[in-house]
Amino acid sequence: MRALRFLPDSFTMMLVATVLLATVVPAQGVYVDAFNDLTIFAIALLFFMHGAKLSRKAILEGSNNWRLHLWVMFSTFVLFPILGLLFQWWHPVDVSPQIYSGFVFLCILPATVQSAIAFTSMAGGNVAAAVCSASASSLLGIFVSPLLVSLLMHVQGDTGNGLEQMWHIILQLLLPFVAGHLLRPLIGGFVEKHKKMIGKTDRTSILLVVYTAFSEAVTQGIWHKVGVGSFAFIVAFCLVLLTFILVINTYVARWLGFAKADEITIVFCGSKKSLANGIPLANILFPVSAVGMMVLPLMIFHQVQLMTCAVLAKRYQDKQRKVAQSELVTATVQAKGQ
Repeated sequence: MRALRFLPDSFTMMLVATVLLATVVPAQGVYVDAFNDLTIFAIALLFFMHGAKLSRKAILEGSNNWRLHLWVMFSTFVLFPILGLLFQWWHPVDVSPQIYSGFVFLCILPATVQSAIAFTSMAGGNVAAAVCSASASSLLGIFVSPLLVSLLMHVQGDTGNGLEQMWHIILQLLLPFVAGHLLRPLIGGFVEKHKKMIGKTDRTSILLVVYTAFSEAVTQGIWHKVGVGSFAFIVAFCLVLLTFILVINTYVARWLGFAKADEITIVFCGSKKSLANGIPLANILFPVSAVGMMVLPLMIFHQVQLMTCAVLAKRYQDKQRKVAQSELVTATVQAKGQ
């Protein structure tokens, strides 16, 4: 049963199928504009649902742990980018420069929300703080990630000027997010009741953006630039990057004297990168021909972080259970002694 946790999840299999579909039957001709328009709508819907799912009460409950949130933001928007830039500078393997740029883009993205909270809960961490930290990271990422792209990355192509990009971000990401959150008092009950259906809507939106991006990438010859060796290199570095971040966050949390529940929150919230935020942002910030290559490391990192953190969360859960059982035995012995 332990080996099953290393199998790809259903969403990852759908991502692979979408990339294969775009490889075999890419959108071409008149369908390109239609898919681009549909993608814009899908991204807006995705962020509208993100806003509608965001609970103000849960955020307020975990907002007072400022030291924890400060480190998570540092890990997400400072430590990760530094590692990405060092790796790009080191350039250890001769692969396409766009792959290294894709890793830098991966490193400047915000954290996930759903998986960070789910793993924190499973491991016995501070769930209220995880909700607050992951949600704040996702919201900040709408502004911080594009700013870091402009400061740290040099992408060739016509992506528009900074003001034009910011307008697209506000229009496609921020306004739908704010609208969804403001409408939560009206639609919150519906959202909570139909979580599975809304989850499918989120995934469909991401799959549509992936198909559109990879259709263009295929016509630009992405698979001539990414062979088996390059793909294996991406997987290997995703594992190295995630391991490095997990180790740093674990030991920093202990060094700073955080409780075990807060340590767990830091480990899972400070090590994630959001596919749901990253793909729409790439679609806005980069030339259409570059999007497929830019998001390839992110798509692979998405699966690596899910499999690795599932095992790590189970280990934390087992340790917490053993500690609880030991404390129960000790309390029972003491009670009998009295």
